[in-house]
Parts: sequence; C-alpha cells; structure tokens
Amino acid sequence: MKYFHEQIEAKWQKYWADKQTFAAKNDSDQPKYYVLDMFPYPSGAGLHVGHPLGYIASDIVARYKRHQGFNVLHPQGYDSFGLPAEQYAIQTGQHPEKTTKENIARYREQLDKIGFSFDWSREVRTSNPDYYKHTQWIFIQLFESWYNNNTDKAEDISTLTAIFEKDGNATVNAVCDDNISIFTAAEWNGFSSEEKQRILLQYRLTYLAETEVNWCPALGTVLANDEIVNGVSERGGHPVIRKKMTQWSMRISAYAERLLQGLDTIDWTESLKESQRNWIGKSVGASVTFNLKDHNETIEVFTTRPDTIFGVTFMTLAPEHDLVANITTADQKQAVEAYVEATAKRSERERMADVKTISGVFTGAYAEHPFTKEAIPVWIGDYVLAGYGTGAVMAVPCGDERDYAFAKHFNITIKNIFEGVDVSEVAFDDKNTTIIANSDFLNGLNYKEATAKIIAELENIGQGKGKTNYRLRDAVFSRQRYWGEPFPVYYVNGMPQMIAKEHLPVVLPEVEKYLPTEDGQPPLGNASVWAWDTVNNTVVSNDLIDEKTVFALELNTMPGWAGSSWYWMRYMDAHNADYFASADALKYWENVDLYIGGSEHATGHLLYSRFWNKFLKDRGFAPTEEPFKKLINQGMILGNSAFVYRTEDSKKLISKGLIAGEKVHAIHADLSVINDITNELDIEKFKANPLYSDYINAEFVLENGKYIVGREVEKMSKSKYNVVNPDDICNDYGADTLRLYEMFLGPLEQAKPWNTAGITGVSGFLKKLWRLYFDDNGLIVKDEEPTADMYKSLHKTIKKVTEDIENFSFNTSVSQFMICVNELAQQKCNHRAILEPLAIVVSPYAPHIAEELWSALGYEGSISTVVFPKFEAKYLVESEKEYPVSFNGKMRFTIKLPLDLTAVQIEEIVMADERTQNQLQGRKPNKVIIVPGKIINLVG
Repeated sequence: MKYFHEQIEAKWQKYWADKQTFAAKNDSDQPKYYVLDMFPYPSGAGLHVGHPLGYIASDIVARYKRHQGFNVLHPQGYDSFGLPAEQYAIQTGQHPEKTTKENIARYREQLDKIGFSFDWSREVRTSNPDYYKHTQWIFIQLFESWYNNNTDKAEDISTLTAIFEKDGNATVNAVCDDNISIFTAAEWNGFSSEEKQRILLQYRLTYLAETEVNWCPALGTVLANDEIVNGVSERGGHPVIRKKMTQWSMRISAYAERLLQGLDTIDWTESLKESQRNWIGKSVGASVTFNLKDHNETIEVFTTRPDTIFGVTFMTLAPEHDLVANITTADQKQAVEAYVEATAKRSERERMADVKTISGVFTGAYAEHPFTKEAIPVWIGDYVLAGYGTGAVMAVPCGDERDYAFAKHFNITIKNIFEGVDVSEVAFDDKNTTIIANSDFLNGLNYKEATAKIIAELENIGQGKGKTNYRLRDAVFSRQRYWGEPFPVYYVNGMPQMIAKEHLPVVLPEVEKYLPTEDGQPPLGNASVWAWDTVNNTVVSNDLIDEKTVFALELNTMPGWAGSSWYWMRYMDAHNADYFASADALKYWENVDLYIGGSEHATGHLLYSRFWNKFLKDRGFAPTEEPFKKLINQGMILGNSAFVYRTEDSKKLISKGLIAGEKVHAIHADLSVINDITNELDIEKFKANPLYSDYINAEFVLENGKYIVGREVEKMSKSKYNVVNPDDICNDYGADTLRLYEMFLGPLEQAKPWNTAGITGVSGFLKKLWRLYFDDNGLIVKDEEPTADMYKSLHKTIKKVTEDIENFSFNTSVSQFMICVNELAQQKCNHRAILEPLAIVVSPYAPHIAEELWSALGYEGSISTVVFPKFEAKYLVESEKEYPVSFNGKMRFTIKLPLDLTAVQIEEIVMADERTQNQLQGRKPNKVIIVPGKIINLVG
C-alpha cells in the first residue's frame, strides 16, 4: 500500500472543514490558549513559500496545545484595506473590493492546501463593513476621551468638561496641545459651542491639527514613514515631499511612559523591546526658553545636557519651523526660502540617516542667552526635524559632534567650557566633566550638580524647567485614499461631529474615479452621495447639503493600521453585531498567548496595537494592558535568484564565467528558464518569455557552448523572479513535506535560503514513516511487546519534540523524527505500542499523514485532540554497556554486559570469552584493568 499524499491531504482537509474540527469555544472548561499570526494583506501575487513559515510554526504550537487539552483559538483573517488594491483600481478601473475578494479567495485556497488548523468560522476582513463599524466606534471613543495625568489613564471627555465648568483649566493636568490658553470656569461657561469644541480638540485623544506630513503627489496621499524607502514611496517609487496639512492625529504620546514600562511585563525578545524603546526615545533634561532679539516670539528647546548651556554658540531651527518665516531678515529671505523648498523634497528618514552632509542657512535673526544675554545667531538646518521635540536645538559645538561639524563648516565661534579639554578632541559623551563655565554658580560642579543648579536657575528666571521628553510623536491618522475605513465624522461650521453608534457603519460610497479630485480633494471628493442627514441619520446626496440638517462628511479615510490595531479582540467574538467582542468572550480569552510575525512591524503595528489595547483597558472595554504575552519574529526565507549579464548597449548577453573585465548589467532571470541544478540558461525559453522581448536579437556569449547564469541569495519577491509557489510544492511533494521542510531549514527566527533540491530528503522521510505501518499488502502493525530499543527510540523522540515545541526550536524536531524512523526501521518495528504514540507526536508537524495513520490504526475521529504522549525517563536508562575489550591498549572486540556487574564479575565473563582465549593463545595477562561502565584492558 503506497503513500499517496494527494488523496490523503484532500481527504483530511475536507474532513476538518466539514466537521469544524478546529472551531474554538468561548465557554469551555478547558484552559485557554490563544495563538495568533500577524494576518496577511491579500495581494494579487498570492503566497510564496516564505509566507507560510510563521503560520506553520504557530500551527505546530496550536496543534500541540490541543493534544495537551487546551481550548485553542487559532484564527485567521485578512488586513484587506490598503494602497495596492487602490492603485490597481486606478490602473484598471476595477473596484478595490472586487480585486480584494479575488485575492482573498486565492489566499484561502493556498492556506487550506497547506493544512492549517485555523478556526475559519472566526475569519475577519478589515474591509468588511461589519468589521469596520467597530473600528469607527473605537475612533469615536478616542475622540470622546482625554488623558488625565493625575490618574494616569484615559477618561471620558465629560469628566474634563465637568472640571472646566467648575474650576476652569488652570489646574488640569492633561496630555494636550502645547500653548494652551488658561481660562476660568466663568469664561468656559460663557464660551460659544464652537469655542468649547475648539478647546476640547486640544485635549482629545484623537484630534484635528495642522501637521507636517509625507505627501506623495503622484499617489495623491499622505504616507507613513514606513511607506517611504530612500526618499520615495515604497509603492511605485514616487517622490515624497514634506508639507503641512490639516489631519486627524492620535495622541499616542500620552501613552509613551506606559508603553515603555509595559515592555518589562511581556515575553518579547530583547532586540524587539529595544527597537520600541529607541522609537519611544525617553530623555530626561530641561526645557529652555530663548528670547528672540527684536521679536516678541521665543524659541523653546529641549536638552538632555542643560549643564552645557554656557557653551551655546548658535541655534538651529527645522526648516519647517513656524518661526522661520517671521524671523528671517530681508537679506537672508531668498537663501532661506530656497533651502526650505529643497528640504521639503527630502523625507524625514533620509534627513535622519544623512549624518555626513552638512547644510544650513543663517536666518539673520539672533536669540538671547537666558543667563549671559549674549546674541546667539539662529540658523536653519535639515538635520533638525519639526516633529521631533520642539523643532529647535541649542547648538553646543564643544559638547556635540554634529554641532561641532556644523560650526566648523560655517566658521561659527566655538566656546570651550570643559576644563583641560581641547575642543577638537572633546569627549562628546563625557557625563562626568567638571564644569568651569563662564558663570560663578557653576564653577567646580560635576554633571549632576550643574544640571540641578541650571534647572533651578532657569525656573527662577522663568525661562525653563526640568522636563522628560519622548521622541514618540502623535500618529497622523488621515489618508487621502479611497480604499480605507471612512471616518464616522461630519462637519458643522468646520467642527467635527461624531455619528452615533446605532447608525454605524458609515459605508464607503461608490465613486467614478479613485484618484483625487481636480481641485486636490481626496478620492471621496468624487462621491456624489456623501453627506450626512442629521434628521434621518443616513448618508444622502451632496446636493442636499444645507448646513442646517445635512452636512458634508469627512473626505479622508483611516490608515492601514486602523483595522489591525485591535483585530485580535474581534477574533474572540467575531460575529457579535453589537460589540467588538462581548465582555464574557474578552474575559475568557484575555489576550494573545503567542503572537508570531515579521520584525518589520516592530515599531509600527506593535506600538499602535499596544496603544489601542491600553486605551481600551482604560475605558473598561479590554481586560488587559498588553495584547500579546509572547511574541516571536520569524526569519525570512530567501530566494535563490538567477542573473544574466548584458552589455551596456544591450546587444550581448555574456555568460557568468566570461564577464570579468566587462562592463555589464545584471538582469534578473525568471527561474522557469533556468536549469536549477546546472545553472544553465535555456536560451530559446528565455527568448520566448515576454519579459525578455528586448533581447530576442541579442548575441549570447557562451562558455563551453552553454550560457551559465549567476546566482545570488536575496529576498524572495515577484519582482526578482525568484518566487517559489507553495502550490507547486504541495502538488509535487505534499503539504506535510512543505511543512516539515520549512521547519527543517533552520531556526525559526533566522533568515535561510530556499533550496527546492533539498526537499526530496523530507519527502523520503515521510515515505519511510509510512512503511513502518504498511507494506504492499496493507497494514502491518502488530500487538506484540516492543523491545527496549524501540521504546528508547520512541521516548527519545517524545522528549526531544516536547522540549523543542515548548522552546520553539522546530528544526531540530524534524531531525529527531528522521533519526527515530531510521532506528525503528532498522529494528524492524511495526509494534502498535510504538507506532500509535509516534503518529501523535508527528501530528503537529505533518497532520495529514498522522490523521491517515490514526484512522488506519482503527480509530474514529480526528487525531487532533488525542492526548500527547508523555516522556518516561525509565526507557532511556541504560541497563547494558557495550564495552571495548583492549589488549595492550588496542581494541580487539566489543562485548555487551549488564551495567550492574562488578569488576570481578566482568573479568570472569571476559576471560571465559572465546575471543579472549584466541587473543591470549594460552598466555595469562600480567594485569587486567577494568573500570565498570567504561573500559576493559588486558595488559601483558
């Protein structure tokens, strides 16, 4: 009876679907275990073999936990809003919903083929109205909340207005906009409705504000920092500029300290935690106010080294800083404007990464030193960012490397305030330097003493105070796109109003074009039915807008991270129409026990998710502070790319071995035209491929009559033509082979290259496993008592696999399976007492063949919840030892003896052995050396 993976895998995939084998319950008496994958964005390219890596690992854990008696929630869904679908809609005219549904169907087909134990009854799609109605509701809760520093949590906005009505805002300790105007209770109660709304926007956790954004004119939208690569858009490679726009923002900065402290409570890798710590960027120092000469304005800076204030020799503003236009003198105006325009074309990341270029322009203005009253020139420089800190820095060339380089480049005076240290050789990070500044009150003080003294003096003169600062900035939450969650917002006299929960969702309207309008409005500006009727509480035609009962709706949509910032909670109760999840479901599942996904989300998705979870906890909607207890970043499976080499004129393609000394360009070659073993290019196939139509008439320069391609391991990508389709592997070798091979490639967290040639070994292993149970005539399993060696092979494997799964070391489990099956085959094991538990142990890794073996052994139902075998140490205790028997130090034969024999007993047995007698030839040894359990040596 042969192993036919096609029939077996199709049979059990259908069985799991029909029986809803992996559906989790919300009211189980079993302990819960929630294992989650970062859900995919369904692109048109489908999955390649790199995508399932994390899913296979999480599936192994999910299946193992079911064997252990847990009620396992292992859901899957789709992050289905996004720019790619919209760009495709712009190019083809197809509605993004149509292409998204088609892509999801393709993903589902591929995922099912690999045999994942997902609870598909809980599938979510962020682009479905029944999902995003709850995203809209969460947005409203953020709008209706403020952050109370006294209670250190978010509270309903009504608690803030109650304070305003009674006491005004002078004593309010909130996370809010800068430069809040102070008012009394009487003044508040006398304000108009619009004035009150405008003030509350300065406190709300989601708010409208004019913000510096990354604007991509070609795409017509704002981009997040992680959507920009090398100064251009990741999607399409279009230029990105910085500009100010009125945008919705999320006050994530309110949670900066809690986001930091929470990292100490979760089981994440230290490198991942450090990424978040660096992104949050906590700094302790002082806020210092510098007056401007001949102007009423002031410049506020934040510094972690207030003790160096007497070394300030110039100031630098971000080119986008609000003060620049006001303080620039007439003779500097042209140079400043040109510099500002040039800077707008560079992304923030590009400016931050560029540590070598020194550029800036003098504004012509001067600030006044708070202590010495000296005039300090004010420059602008693109190394200062408007969104970081205050957008201004006090430059201390003797204490900062970049300030020093800037001062030297522009010939600005450098003050030396450090005793005995040459400015050109200053130790920039020396925290223990003794201050000998031009001030009586700092002489002789060390770093800590000087810092405290400076802060006290700044507070005394009203020009500064001690402050803790965070690099983490509020997150821009608007996108000028069509394919995203609509905001549940309409506008009355320019002020945003929220649509009540009972009228959600506000569903995306139909539009003729997915591009921005001719006058620059977002794509929703093309909608003709996009106004809110406050009487009938419904969306109506724009023609009915009268600014009395019918008002314009928000034209922006939410960013891609909106739906992914809470989706793990929706899985807990995916079909609840009234709430994002019921209180009972939230209480039972609490949070995710194991989360697996890519490291590229370390500072985007994971920070926003933690922020939203903490907010929902504050407001009583979530049960825990942290969403993900344990998180593992899976590594990347790399592709093995192939290259052909063309000359600059494209008239020749030169074989790899002949390119030395030639000026050539490497061109990715589709793997379908390459012999994967010999690396030989099939020239006729290459010419016939439409991708290479430019080279039909090119000359092929061969080596030994063949064109040999170059090879390189790099990221697997459709654009590099190095993608391996998992469908092909499943068809040729089976899903169980794919699952085992991906785990076998190496440790989960590491990057590793794909090599299809190596998969045959894993395929052969499964056939060997099958032959332990079957021969050509059928099942050969028998009920005889196994030997000690058989038990030893099994329990070594149980022990190893149990430890590996619990330590997420899946690659070594596959090696152990191979060792075990080889040993059992040599032992001619077909014993039920060995083969039944072996099928269970294999099941998390290769579930289809395990199900079939279990069924063949006579059991009904799925193997998926059968108790996982327990390791028994007694089977690994050695009762015998195979001793090497040596004569004068040279081993001549071996003998197997019980380990409990004494040296005297061992000597008697060895001396009586026929082989010993043959070696001695009647002689008597001078000495017999025996160490029980180790050696036997006859001397002389």
